Amino acid sequence: MTEPTAAVASKTSKTFRMECAVRCSIAAPPATIWALLTNAADFPRWNSTVTSIDGDIALGNKLALKVPSSPRTFTPKVTAFEPGVRMVWSDGMAPMFKGTRTFTLTPRPDGATEFAMVEVFAGVMLPMLRGSLPDFGPVFEQYARDLEREAVRVWSAS
Repeated sequence: MTEPTAAVASKTSKTFRMECAVRCSIAAPPATIWALLTNAADFPRWNSTVTSIDGDIALGNKLALKVPSSPRTFTPKVTAFEPGVRMVWSDGMAPMFKGTRTFTLTPRPDGATEFAMVEVFAGVMLPMLRGSLPDFGPVFEQYARDLEREAVRVWSAS
């Protein structure tokens, strides 16, 4: 496997749409990373950007997600679930305001996995809410670094 690529967030913004994404290469197979991304109870142990996730991460289920940067409990629903490949969490109500987070795992020929996490906020309320939203870039980069560190640790131990 080659050396992993550093997690660097990108951001784009238009009047009614805002996107933050992070991508990186992780020196572990998709199955190892998927196991981490779908084990709600274990998230706070390895992911410093998550305080807790209650619920079963499976298609159609609602989750109760807490993060260190907010007192609010977020309640996304798992709206797509392709094991080892792709997962989508959605929260909110279109066309007013909706957030959609997509996780994608793509195997690389060298045995590593390309990890991508993209969050899109969209809706007619976005211009009014934009100023209250945090800068997701540093949080996404930390999320990816935490995932990479734990996936490599687990894969190396197996």
